[in-house]
Amino acid sequence: MAEVSIRPYDLNDVEKLYEAARESVAELQPFLPWCHPEYVIDEARSWIELQVDQFQSGKEYEFVIVATEGRFLGGCGLNGIDRENRRANLGYWIRSSDTRRGAATAATRLLVRWAFDNTNLNRLEIVVSATNLASLRVAEKAGAIREGTLRSRLLLHGIAHDAAVFSFVRKDFESHSSVHD
Repeated sequence: MAEVSIRPYDLNDVEKLYEAARESVAELQPFLPWCHPEYVIDEARSWIELQVDQFQSGKEYEFVIVATEGRFLGGCGLNGIDRENRRANLGYWIRSSDTRRGAATAATRLLVRWAFDNTNLNRLEIVVSATNLASLRVAEKAGAIREGTLRSRLLLHGIAHDAAVFSFVRKDFESHSSVHD
């Protein structure tokens, strides 16, 4: 398993995010439409500025995934937060040159631990296109429970995709060590 850490975004991450996104357009764009061939540094700056505010206000929690030597590997976060039902969407991505080394899995586990230690969220959901094999593997390896498939759940580039739904639930986290090992 890769050794990584996660930390909230800050404005010093703009160029690193831009470079990682540009490197990864071919792999990310089919599933993350924000990452497109015309992606420019101003988009990275605007998004990070928003995320700093969102994190401070508790509306979203987006993190940089960092390798032990400090390399920017990608991002993970909690968004779509539903306070009434104490749940959030959990997402992740890794730059193309650093995939298949366990970084997304390790970061997901760190994010789950952070969420259950620092928020009152009870449920974290991973909703992944059924065709995104790499993300499906990450969810499984991170210890998320696959709950089923939702038909036509995601609209990506105007095309409906079936989505696999996985979850982490607080009571499982508190009673099983597999998620936080």
